[in-house]
Amino acid sequence: MAVSDLVLLRHGESTANADDVFGGWLDVDLTARGRREAVRAGELIRDAGLRPAAVHTSLLRRAVDTADLVLDALKRTSVEVHRSWQLNERHYGRLQGRTRTSVRQEFGDAPYDEIRRSYDVAPPPAGLPGAVVDGESLADVRRRVVAYWDTAVAADLRAGRTTIVVAHGNSLRALCMHLDGLSPQQVTTLNVPTGVPLLYQLDDGLVPRTAGGSYLDADLALAGIAEVRAQGRGRK
Repeated sequence: MAVSDLVLLRHGESTANADDVFGGWLDVDLTARGRREAVRAGELIRDAGLRPAAVHTSLLRRAVDTADLVLDALKRTSVEVHRSWQLNERHYGRLQGRTRTSVRQEFGDAPYDEIRRSYDVAPPPAGLPGAVVDGESLADVRRRVVAYWDTAVAADLRAGRTTIVVAHGNSLRALCMHLDGLSPQQVTTLNVPTGVPLLYQLDDGLVPRTAGGSYLDADLALAGIAEVRAQGRGRK
């Protein structure tokens, strides 16, 4: 049975992550730490013996720059790179640009957790005139991510190309939900760390051989997941 290698990678730490801000579709930069994370991710992918032939990223600079740094570390120049808004981070409506702590203080603990972690609750819209997207639930993100998976990423994998998807916390949660068949309740506890490659080996039907995949550095992943869990609670 043929096996296709898929690497999922959340961008390196961004300025929004460092400031504990809801970044969403804001086009923020990587921090110096985030750039180091991206280079290290490339080295981990290289050391695992993976040679990507296709890369898919969002349109946001933090993902695009992460992908570029990964490919530089891999010394890979003849790689197809595709960018799509469908891999963008969740749009946080009027919460974009605000600190998580301030949102928690405004809404209270339970509503904050529901907005941030639930499957089908969207944040309040920003009310921008003519906005195509203005506040998404994870269910909304899943619809666009799965549509892109079906039309673009799956084709590369079926063609035998080792593929990297460089995206964001919520777009990758949505994709993991699809790959692993997670329920809306199960996905509420799923966290994705910045800058740690997650390897899925997929069979002919693009079903994971191991549920949840495997991080190429498990210790780094655990530390990063702990940071994600702590967001909005007065510490990074």
